[in-house]
Amino acid sequence: MGKPEIEAFLTHLAVDHNVAASTQNQAFSALLFLYREVLKTDFGQLDDVTRAQERKRLPVVMTKSEVDRLLAVMTGTHQLMAKLLYGGGLRLMECVRLRVKDIDFEKLVVTLRDTKSLRDRVTMLPDKLVVPLRDHLQRVKILHEEDLKRGYGRVYLPYALKRKYPNADREWCWQYVFPAAGLSRDPLDGETRRHHVNETSLQRAVKEAVRKAGLTKPIGCHTFRHCFATHLLERGKDIRTVQELLGHKDVTTTQMLHSLAPARLAGRLALQTEKV
Repeated sequence: MGKPEIEAFLTHLAVDHNVAASTQNQAFSALLFLYREVLKTDFGQLDDVTRAQERKRLPVVMTKSEVDRLLAVMTGTHQLMAKLLYGGGLRLMECVRLRVKDIDFEKLVVTLRDTKSLRDRVTMLPDKLVVPLRDHLQRVKILHEEDLKRGYGRVYLPYALKRKYPNADREWCWQYVFPAAGLSRDPLDGETRRHHVNETSLQRAVKEAVRKAGLTKPIGCHTFRHCFATHLLERGKDIRTVQELLGHKDVTTTQMLHSLAPARLAGRLALQTEKV
C-alpha cells in the first residue's frame, strides 16, 4: 500500500469511525514509523486527508462543598495524597514521585522536580497538612530504617546521580514521600528497591470515593488541580500567581479555569438574564 491507501485509511478513521483527532494522529505516527523505520521507504506528503475535528472540552471543577464531601469519604494515605493534590495543585505523577527533600515545612512550600515542562516549580503546602504529613513521614522513616537493617533501603535516583553519589540512594532525604507497600526488583539493573506507590491505586481510591459521595461529575485525580486553581481565583488571587503555581506556560490555560469560577459563571448568567 502506498500514499493513496494511507490517505484513504486516515480519512476513513475520521469520517466513518468519527475518531478523535489524537487517535487519528496516533494512527498516522504508527504508519510513519512502520514505513520509515521498518520498510525503509517514504510515502511522501499526505495532502488529501480529511482531518478529525479537535474537540474543545471544558475542565471539570467541583465546588468547595463537593471537594469536602469527596475528601471526607477517603481515608489513610489516599486521603492525604488527595488533599495534597487539591491543596497544592499537583498533578498525579508529581504527587507520587515526591521525595522527602522536596517538602519544606518551615517555608510551607513543595518543590516539584522535572514537571510536565521539564522545569522545577514551587507550590504551596497548606497549613492543615503539616501535622498529618509529618506523622506520615515518621511512619515512612521507620519503614525505611527497617529496610536498611534488612540490607535494602535503596531508591531510584534520576539521571546520573547514582554514579555521582553512589550512596545517596540510601539516604532519607531521597526516599519517596509515598512509598510502595513492598520491595520490587528493578528490571533495568536488577536492584531491589522500594519504589513509589502505584498511581493507579490513588485513581481507584478517588473513583470509589466519588461513588460513595454520590457525586455525578466525571471526577478524577486531575480534577483536584482544576479545583485548586479555580478556588484560588474565586478568592481573588492574581491570575499570574496561579499560573506560576500550576506551572502553565501559557496564561490562556489558566484563564480557562478562571472562566469557570462560580462568581464569573453567575455574573454571565445574570447578564444573559438582563438581555432576555
